[in-house]
Amino acid sequence: MRAIDELTEVDDPAWPELAAVLAASPVPARVLPADRDEGRRCLLQLQVTARSVLGALVLHTGGLLLDHGWVRVFGGGAPAADGGAAENGGAADGGLPSLGRVNRFPTAFDPTWHPATALVVGHDAVGGVFALNGHDPAAGGRPGIPGQITYFAPDTLEWEALDMGHSAWVSWLLSGGTEAFYDGLRWPGWRAEAEELALSQGITVFPFLWSEEAHADLSGTARRAVPMREVLGVAADFARQIGATDPGFLGAV
Repeated sequence: MRAIDELTEVDDPAWPELAAVLAASPVPARVLPADRDEGRRCLLQLQVTARSVLGALVLHTGGLLLDHGWVRVFGGGAPAADGGAAENGGAADGGLPSLGRVNRFPTAFDPTWHPATALVVGHDAVGGVFALNGHDPAAGGRPGIPGQITYFAPDTLEWEALDMGHSAWVSWLLSGGTEAFYDGLRWPGWRAEAEELALSQGITVFPFLWSEEAHADLSGTARRAVPMREVLGVAADFARQIGATDPGFLGAV
């Protein structure tokens, strides 16, 4: 196991290039302030270095808000309003929770701990979940190969393989890949609704996104802002009842 300095003090860190890509992105991108201590805690548990995009996000950001806030990419979590560390990588001042909190990292470094099936790395406003496959995704009922991003789709209640790793996924997000990806999942006026959300909230859609009614007329659905945990919980419950498989862990928010 590598010590924290071995993970942070590296040649060719990813952050300078990633920061330049963020600044030049055609997609609206907001970099949230980071909690340094929580970021280092997450990096130590992940055992990835600052050469990786994942390590750079955890170490240098409190997360990313992309595409008018529609997509949230998890990083090192929000610093507390008084300048101290937010409790458990939380969001005391309204920021995003840390990658460690979302994935329930142990409080103290544990070299034997690993995510059960995958690492949740992002959510979208309607409860879609982006997760990075672990070493045996098939055992958890997930598609794709180890190290590949999968997406829990709220309109099908199933996981989909995206055929890309984490760094390629971030590049895809920042290059505008979501425009086609979310065709059929976004309605007229979605930008304004996403921008008005608190970072603890998502959008609940009724009739539900997986219903025939929503598929036929998404613009005619009723929508409101609710806690994101409620959006994820409802989708998980219905997936267990009517979906092909139990979706498993969708992230703790």
